[in-house]
Amino acid sequence: MAEDKGKRDSIGMSLRGCQTNNGFVQNEDILEKELAPGSPPDSVVTIAGPAEPTLQGARPYAGMPKEVLFQFSHQARYRVPREVLFWLTVASVLVLTAATIAIIAVSPKCLDWWQAGPMYQIYPRSFKDSDQDGNGDLRGIQEKLDYITTLNIKTIWITSFYKSSLKDFRHGVEDFREIDPMFGTMEDFENLLAAIHDKGLKLIIDFIPNHTSDKHAWFQLSRNRTGKYTDYYIWHDCTHENGTTIPPNNWLSVYGNSSWHFDEVRNQCYFHQFLREQPDLNFYNLDVQEEIKEIIQFWLTKGVDGFSFDAVKFLLEAEHLRDETQVNKTQIPDTVTQYWELYHDFTTTQVGMHDIVRSFRQTMDEYSREPGRYRFMGTEAYGESTDRTMMYYGLPFIQEADFPFNKYFSELNTPSGNSVFEVITSWMENMPEGKWPNWMIGGPDSARLTSRFGEEYVNIMNMLVFTLPGTPITYYGEEIGMRNILATNLNESYDVNTLLSKSPMQWDNSSNAGFSEASHTWLPINSDYHTVNVDVQKTDSRSALKLYQELSLLHANELLLSRGWFCYLQNDSHSVVYTRELDGIDRVFLVVLNFGESTVVNLEEMISNIPRRMRIRLSTNSAYKGSEVDTDAILLDKGEGLILEYNRKNLLHHQTAFRDRCFVSNRACYSSVLNILHSLC
Repeated sequence: MAEDKGKRDSIGMSLRGCQTNNGFVQNEDILEKELAPGSPPDSVVTIAGPAEPTLQGARPYAGMPKEVLFQFSHQARYRVPREVLFWLTVASVLVLTAATIAIIAVSPKCLDWWQAGPMYQIYPRSFKDSDQDGNGDLRGIQEKLDYITTLNIKTIWITSFYKSSLKDFRHGVEDFREIDPMFGTMEDFENLLAAIHDKGLKLIIDFIPNHTSDKHAWFQLSRNRTGKYTDYYIWHDCTHENGTTIPPNNWLSVYGNSSWHFDEVRNQCYFHQFLREQPDLNFYNLDVQEEIKEIIQFWLTKGVDGFSFDAVKFLLEAEHLRDETQVNKTQIPDTVTQYWELYHDFTTTQVGMHDIVRSFRQTMDEYSREPGRYRFMGTEAYGESTDRTMMYYGLPFIQEADFPFNKYFSELNTPSGNSVFEVITSWMENMPEGKWPNWMIGGPDSARLTSRFGEEYVNIMNMLVFTLPGTPITYYGEEIGMRNILATNLNESYDVNTLLSKSPMQWDNSSNAGFSEASHTWLPINSDYHTVNVDVQKTDSRSALKLYQELSLLHANELLLSRGWFCYLQNDSHSVVYTRELDGIDRVFLVVLNFGESTVVNLEEMISNIPRRMRIRLSTNSAYKGSEVDTDAILLDKGEGLILEYNRKNLLHHQTAFRDRCFVSNRACYSSVLNILHSLC
């Protein structure tokens, strides 16, 4: 017995000096096994150890339990690096957050897609015929998208293609949700839109909310006094006897004569600002406003990127129906039949009209929330004064149009340095701060540039709009210098003067200028199509098309043109001289344009401390590209323009003498170190 007791004590002593290694224990949380009932306490082997493990001289080992790991982790050589890494991580997050906030705070607003490049306006009936019926169509536009991309165009603007009974297919719409069969089908439109987006382009379309066709279902219901449609149009009692109508007042149509027409079905007169086949909608009726909103939503849902709202100044008329004032008060009232013989204080730009335009903007904003899908809104303000035109930009905190279309260049009939300068400064000086300008030299309702100025001014006008701040807008054919057709043998019964600038696009020198394979086109082809066409000019380095492509590429690649300051230096009856510059870029573009006869320009008299010679970046005369000119005597021929380039650190817009001559839309500065734009100028 004594011998057995000694063995047990020996085993107990040897076990007390051991430690358990759990490195190969798969589960550290194994529960202790319960003692079998009735087992004696003596049967449990107890391994005694110190209350705290002694780590003196020990090293960490793989698989050590967390109790042991915690003992090692408190040592300074492990704790200090861990804490340093933790606080470095915290500091890095704070620094990155602060840097991000700072970058956002100092970054200028990015240019949106409608600001980043030129727009190309297409009259669809005259662009390309795909089905050989002599009329251009939507498929024809899709066929020519590759050509449009060679122009570095960012946005395509298609004029009215809605179902209409009028031969001009522009104003009298029968159904705002249907494509006129002449232009194709809704499927054709959807395919065109998808193809435009696939090429990275955007599409805006015309919308004329002021009136409809008298064939529209709304008008037919209104003339029969059917339900809510009874007051969809502007009706008023009038006297009609023996075929003669005595209107409620002296208001006149844009096209002349009374703007009231008697309807025998309703036995009242309805109001029309344009043709009698185009009755005006009653925008005082909230149901009408809701109808227009739903039409806008219909096309936005289709995926269009924006609208040009036409004739918006006519949306409301004074409800009191008082006579408008005659321009010549001595003229016999019964002889006043022309639109320009009255002041139109009661039929244009009425109180509440801008509220309606803002409601259009609000509807479009609902579809602009998705990143990259901002919906553009432009307004046509033809005939408005500059002050009234600027109102379409909206108020400081209430947006309307992104810009009203600037058609003042397209209204010039004779070029001169002074007239061009006046158009530029009248827009830039009156434009609200932070807004974006735009420039048009032609359009479907004005004579073509070549017919107004002459072919020698095609290049210089394209150079002008591409070097001014803002968005240049090109009417199809202006890039090759197309001119009006002669007003002979036109089968259309619409206003002939509005058709002359709508002749078919001149693609090549084949039959019908490549526009159509039909035996007859809806308008005659211009007789100069053998030499003025895309196919000839795309291979001619001296052509208008080649210069247009170079100008659009320069505009796309140069921050000086897309974001820079505009500072005008001089203008006279012949020339206009201005610079484009940007803080952070030492290079300056100096643009010299001559709209008169041959002249000599001395730049050293305009700017101090400029180089004696400057490099020509682009010229309307391709032979001069890349050469140099003496700045004290630059000889310019009629219609010649130069874009000169030189280095300058002291930019003009910082100088007191030029401060009042400089304009910028979105202030920005360039950092060459970080290669970013910022607003800390």
